Amino acid sequence: MNAIELLTQDHKNMRALLEELAGTTARGVKKRQELLDKIETNLRAHNTIEEEIFYPAFKKAGDGKDDAKMYFEALEEHRAAGDLVLPDLLKTEVDSEKFSGRAKVLKELFEHHADEEEKEMFKRAKALLSKKTLEELGEQMAQRKVELKKRQAAA
Repeated sequence: MNAIELLTQDHKNMRALLEELAGTTARGVKKRQELLDKIETNLRAHNTIEEEIFYPAFKKAGDGKDDAKMYFEALEEHRAAGDLVLPDLLKTEVDSEKFSGRAKVLKELFEHHADEEEKEMFKRAKALLSKKTLEELGEQMAQRKVELKKRQAAA
């Protein structure tokens, strides 16, 4: 699986988890916690493989201000979702009304980020990176994702 296919599949999976979480109520404490755990694991692994492997390859191959702008904007969106909103959500009681609002904000941030990547960055990456390079990046990212998920499961 090439890098873009892997990341697009991650986006699809995350959208489904976030949509399911958004559809829960304060009474669904167990379900909310299960979904939140999955979202945390998947989001952290996804952000890490993008930041460690895909984004640097994209930035290196880039040839202009627009490419650099996409790179830095993507990093900031990761920071907003992964370092600000997600930790806040993790500290929020799952049966509270605040939880619903924060879950919705995370969902909207993620969807905006994924849409931009899929419509702009991935399209540009296909132009900048060879099929062989995208395949190699995909293999590296898949291996790294397995490592990250194992480490998170053991923690």
